[in-house]
Amino acid sequence: MRVGTFNVNGIRASRRRGFDAWLAGRGLDVLALQELRCPPAEVGAFRGYHVAVDCGSIPGRNGVAILTREAPSEVRSWASRPPRARGLGEYATEGRYLEADLPGLTIACLYLPKGGLPVHLQRPGNLRDTPDGGAKHARKMRFLEAFARELDRNRRAALAAGREFLLLGDLNLAHLPHDVTNWRPAQKMEGFLPEERRWLGAQLGPRRLVDVVRALHGDRPGPLSWWSWAGESFTKDVGWRIDHHLATPRLARAALSVTVDKEPSPDERLSDHAPVVVEYARD
Repeated sequence: MRVGTFNVNGIRASRRRGFDAWLAGRGLDVLALQELRCPPAEVGAFRGYHVAVDCGSIPGRNGVAILTREAPSEVRSWASRPPRARGLGEYATEGRYLEADLPGLTIACLYLPKGGLPVHLQRPGNLRDTPDGGAKHARKMRFLEAFARELDRNRRAALAAGREFLLLGDLNLAHLPHDVTNWRPAQKMEGFLPEERRWLGAQLGPRRLVDVVRALHGDRPGPLSWWSWAGESFTKDVGWRIDHHLATPRLARAALSVTVDKEPSPDERLSDHAPVVVEYARD
């Protein structure tokens, strides 16, 4: 079973750049997409796939989808079934989370808020965004606190129903120094702050979820999945690993290989992310 996750940074733009040709040649059984950034009617169809979508209510932002070869027995979004964990209500209409049930497996797709810097790290003139007193960082941390409860509940519900659980998506978080090219300065950047890394680490464990890509790739740098559009980050392979496969332990043990479909040149990029594809052995 070949499973991918891909932040397309706008599905319409990605399709103009060649997404459909990539998908047709990749032979995926499941693909989770993030940052669709369009209304549902403009997502379109994908030949050979059933498509579940939650675009959210914020025009031009967020949006998640799950493409499956086999029709899911059930699909759940926060729009149709609000999250149960207290504190997630304010995010429920943003198009951030989706689940699809397949035989023996629940696929979850997450686009986690990017966040920002805490107030003590904000310096006027040194940020891409205007200093906000730490508001974006606080909002992301509220999401993380609440989503930890929701994630644990959903994982347990899948297992109780006889299904493994696989969380795919752009978590806007890197966990270990191997996940960031220049990790030392990144410790003061959103996505690699100590409190963010602690949160991700707390979701992982031999009885909870396994970071499948790290387990396959081993204790060495990479594989990166995001590079800035600016400068020569892509060419020099200076980036981050923020696109994840987090699986229940039994499913993680079935993982055989991981590939990041990084394009050969900047002109061929489909997005500022690259698809992360894992091959899982079938029972």
